Amino acid sequence: MQALVVIPTYNEIESLPSALDQVRQHAPAAHILVVDDGSPDGTGDYADSRAAADDHIHVLHRTEKNGLGPAYLAGFSWALAGGYELIVEMDADGSHRAEDLALLIQRAEMADEPDLVIGSRWVSGGATQGWDAKRVALSRAGNLYINAMLGMRVKDATAGFRVYRASMLRRMDLGRIEALGYGFQVNMTKLVDEAGGRIVEMPIVFKEREAGVSKLSGGIITEELALVTRWGVTKRGGQLVDLARQTATRLQSRSRSGR
Repeated sequence: MQALVVIPTYNEIESLPSALDQVRQHAPAAHILVVDDGSPDGTGDYADSRAAADDHIHVLHRTEKNGLGPAYLAGFSWALAGGYELIVEMDADGSHRAEDLALLIQRAEMADEPDLVIGSRWVSGGATQGWDAKRVALSRAGNLYINAMLGMRVKDATAGFRVYRASMLRRMDLGRIEALGYGFQVNMTKLVDEAGGRIVEMPIVFKEREAGVSKLSGGIITEELALVTRWGVTKRGGQLVDLARQTATRLQSRSRSGR
């Protein structure tokens, strides 16, 4: 199956060369799409030079930096128009290992045809490198909260290393995406789950970024938690309404049978 690895970039000139080299080494059959949001440090120009020399590398230039979600959605549209069957999300900063990428693609190609394969830090065999205990606890607690609110039974819904089947992306209403930042991953997982998609998790080793500056901020985390809370309240409210209707129907049925 033809896979496209979508790598969003903004000021990743220090890390992108290695990321491209690693993907070409470990997943040589895959194509790569660099989605650059007008990086002032020359990342887009570098990606163009690589694309000119390698027909497996492509570049999509965007004129504004408005969040991780819109960058990935632009990449998804490009991939679907190009007829790719598997669409991969992967960071440019070295935190996602290319050797794990090859395993994720292999899992997506298996006969049970998963709609979403998540590279998970928190399933058996998964791990992180370079994280302190506080960051580990924060990520684990966040995922526990997400599952408690949304009931998805996914151990790493926040993971950004993942493979989508193109047929699932076509089925989904991507216009329903609300999260622009790192909450995008949870939002997408939620939509796949609501569409009845098959979600599987594969263990990966997540490394602290090798170069550049992290774009994770308190505002992004706040956005994610606020959205998850709202989604969870809406979900539970709908379940209560359904339960009330079912109870009323049963009571009416008993009332009629008792007459």
